[in-house]
Amino acid sequence: MRPRRKRGRNPPLVARAEIGAKQSPCYTSRFAMRAKSRQETKPKRKASGLRMVAHAALPTRYGRFTIYGFQGRGPQEEAVALVRGSMNGKSTPLVRVHSQCLTGDVLTSMRCDCRAQLELSMKKIGQASSGILLYLPQEGRGIGLMNKLRAYELQDGGMDTVEANETLGFAADARDYNFSAQILKKLGATKIRLLSNNPEKVRQLESSGIRVIERVPCQPRVSKISRGYLKTKKRKMGHLLKGI
Repeated sequence: MRPRRKRGRNPPLVARAEIGAKQSPCYTSRFAMRAKSRQETKPKRKASGLRMVAHAALPTRYGRFTIYGFQGRGPQEEAVALVRGSMNGKSTPLVRVHSQCLTGDVLTSMRCDCRAQLELSMKKIGQASSGILLYLPQEGRGIGLMNKLRAYELQDGGMDTVEANETLGFAADARDYNFSAQILKKLGATKIRLLSNNPEKVRQLESSGIRVIERVPCQPRVSKISRGYLKTKKRKMGHLLKGI
């Protein structure tokens, strides 16, 4: 008979802490900082195997677009692109890289300005001679829908959006834009005008080979409810927002 492999009675302490982090927001800040550090120092993985799955005409109230579906090899490497005009023309395409927000984009939440930014972006791209709206499944700045709802619960208890994400063990902004850059290259948009208030988005796209020749502000009218959220993004995340 083969000798039985000895099993430890309990998983390691760090593993238990990580399991607890996923199940409850009430775990120690020591493990939150450790988890955040691991995420921030983790090297970026280059997207590979990018393929265009399908494309179709998409008439909208902001104009006619062609919608493309893209997939990579990673579990989060999936996106749609709404394209208008030619990427090889004389004008530089106007581009919005938009992270999915179910509560804002679909359910019209006023906790954030995501839906207003999406609508403003589609309007501006629809008026431009060429442009792309890239829509990415990066709910909650990359933490996923259920964790985003946990963060909302913490915010209802008095935390701001950054404190809530970090208490759950995530970076303030866990998004990676390398996959976005690969799609833009596939579409022929290597030189763009970017609709964004986020300098980190500009930095990541440029480090992935996209030339951002202009940052175009994407700042719709601010509601009283979302003002505090935007103040936190400006103060703690460096977003460029006027009048906030």
